[in-house]
Amino acid sequence: MRYVPESRNHMFLAHWVVGLLLGLVLSMFASPIWPQQRDMSDMDGMPGMNHGDMTSVGHEYPVRTAPPSADTQESEFNHHLAGLILFLAGLILLAEERLTHLWPPSRYLWPMCFLAAGLFVLVFSDAEIWPLGPETPWYALSHSVEDLQHKSFAIILLGLGYVELERARGRFKEVWSALFFPIVGIAGAILLLFHVHGGDMSAPNAMAAMEHIESQHRWFAAAGLGIAVTKGLAEIPQRWQIAFKRMWPALLTVLGILLMAYTE
Repeated sequence: MRYVPESRNHMFLAHWVVGLLLGLVLSMFASPIWPQQRDMSDMDGMPGMNHGDMTSVGHEYPVRTAPPSADTQESEFNHHLAGLILFLAGLILLAEERLTHLWPPSRYLWPMCFLAAGLFVLVFSDAEIWPLGPETPWYALSHSVEDLQHKSFAIILLGLGYVELERARGRFKEVWSALFFPIVGIAGAILLLFHVHGGDMSAPNAMAAMEHIESQHRWFAAAGLGIAVTKGLAEIPQRWQIAFKRMWPALLTVLGILLMAYTE
């Protein structure tokens, strides 16, 4: 008989890794990683700041006064649909016990939502790339950081959905599969902090519009970090495990709402 059972070894590893993740999250919020607020007070006299397709409000964020461009409509729609899918995944998780009691295969639904969101982002996030547009995937990914990041988000969603689906099917039972979601989720949240968003910086009030977009990305990242950490803690048998099992799906619905409210 072993002095330390294998399950206790796994538990120690899980505690260590989740603790490391929490330390990373705290260090991120304590460090000056967030972009500094731009001072817009000296730009009131610039041409186009109070007219054109955007108007500044409170010297911070713009309000659209003209119909959005096709690219803007496409981007907003993509965010809204992905948000709706993640919102539904969160609701399914919150009602998981009742749903699985009524229909056991329903435990596969929320990982399939991640797979659906990942597949949607993979195909539709950039309309200029084949099969929707003329650009080859290799050319687009090697010439556009924004396109590369979009596809990276898609791969993250697909990876999370696949691993969690296999766990729900009982095929993945190792410790690494329980740690996959929090580790990859935090990596995705960090990537959001450095997300590149294309746009015409010569357009009226472009700087205020970009600050508005960056602010939304920071909220997405904060929600993603919360989801990843609480999901990791929900995997560990401890006093607050049940609370964390409820908390991370609730945060997932919050992320879905934030995405559905996205504007440019």
